Amino acid sequence: MEGWLPTILATIAGILSTSSFVPQVLKAWRERDTRAISKHMYMVTVTAFVLWTVYGFLIGSWPIMIFNLLSLGLSATILILKIRNDRSQPRASGTRREPEVARPG
Repeated sequence: MEGWLPTILATIAGILSTSSFVPQVLKAWRERDTRAISKHMYMVTVTAFVLWTVYGFLIGSWPIMIFNLLSLGLSATILILKIRNDRSQPRASGTRREPEVARPG
């Protein structure tokens, strides 16, 4: 039992963490609204999943490889949708306000 227990735990953890991206992908895909999604956060996340996948390959851990590849695919989908939607949505002038200078009195 002790030889396969880490694999079972890794598989359960992989299923849970990978499936957590599915609702975000579906929402972004259906609504085509990604304004509330941080592009920089998903750039870091995609990079992390690439590195975790390489690490899993180097140590020969199939759960790490499989679930990080799946998570990479889902998070990359979100990032692509974010980039595509940002480019297709025209920026309205004046939507980004600069902080105002404090006025005395």
